[in-house]
Amino acid sequence: MKAAVFREYSSDPLQVVKIEDVDLPELKPNEVMVRIEAASYNYNDIWAIRGEPTKVPMPHISGSDAAGVVTEVGEEVKRLKVGDRVVSHSNMSCRLCGACMSGREFDCPERKIWGFETGPLWGGFSQFTHLPETNVLGVQDNVAFNDAAAVSMAGLTVWHALVGRAGIHPGQVVLVMGGRSGVGSIGIQIAKLFGCDVITTVGSDDQEGKCRELGADFVVNHRREGWSAKIREYTKKKGVDVIFEHVGMTHFPQEVMLLKMGGTLVTSGATTGYDSRIDLRFLFFRGTNLLGATQGSMAELQALMHWVGRGKIKAVVDTVLPFSSVVEGHVMMIKGKQFGKIITTPQKL
Repeated sequence: MKAAVFREYSSDPLQVVKIEDVDLPELKPNEVMVRIEAASYNYNDIWAIRGEPTKVPMPHISGSDAAGVVTEVGEEVKRLKVGDRVVSHSNMSCRLCGACMSGREFDCPERKIWGFETGPLWGGFSQFTHLPETNVLGVQDNVAFNDAAAVSMAGLTVWHALVGRAGIHPGQVVLVMGGRSGVGSIGIQIAKLFGCDVITTVGSDDQEGKCRELGADFVVNHRREGWSAKIREYTKKKGVDVIFEHVGMTHFPQEVMLLKMGGTLVTSGATTGYDSRIDLRFLFFRGTNLLGATQGSMAELQALMHWVGRGKIKAVVDTVLPFSSVVEGHVMMIKGKQFGKIITTPQKL
């Protein structure tokens, strides 16, 4: 089969990521084989290529979002069958510890992110992959493979952050940072689904219209001076209830100051860096809640895909690349100019 493989680290994906012929993986009794029709890019693909902040198994196939068709099932597989349309659940856990047994697979001490920490040669940027049955979810017939791949990891991350961790509810004011990103574009929709007043930020003014189409009530350019003051003005100096944060170091201090008394900031990333400072007075005087969130449970993925199937949450796809151009997607991720997700189609060279 064909796969996008790199065998050394580099700051330039064009130098190391190559389409190679690799052996079809061997199936374990509890696994299914999936013919991948669509795979979506995430920033952890860039971290893997760079080897920072963590080293990954080599040789490496990246890709934590994949959707396709089951072509083979192991002898212990009970729930899925050949021909089923499926999407990956990239949070791989032991399923036996206290966290897993209580539905918190994301807190499993043995957790690994498929397509990032797995390998060698085990990720979504390939024509076929193998996954445990417990890490595969059926996809409704009315959901396209591109759309399923676009929402599975990004959508799950923000669902877990906003619904599972922050517990958003109708009437709240929710700030979604980076509305043009994969997680941001889904975050706007989830917050609106729950009846919230949604503020989002963008990196350029031309992205405002698309964010409003997704449901944002107020949009501000976070690269302009005084962006946080504009949000304060919009909220009539009351502040916001919940912030979904993934930008990181450059904006974190201002975000904390935007929270109202008892407000919640939930973070799932640090694209601009992780070494940030905050004024602790905003933490203890206001009773601020600072929460971390990564990935999510299978139950949360099921909830997300239910609403995707109902058309209430829509995948936002910027670009679809043939597999021969797979490395171009990595370059696009680094430049960060896309609105929504980038998809590659491994069956279409």
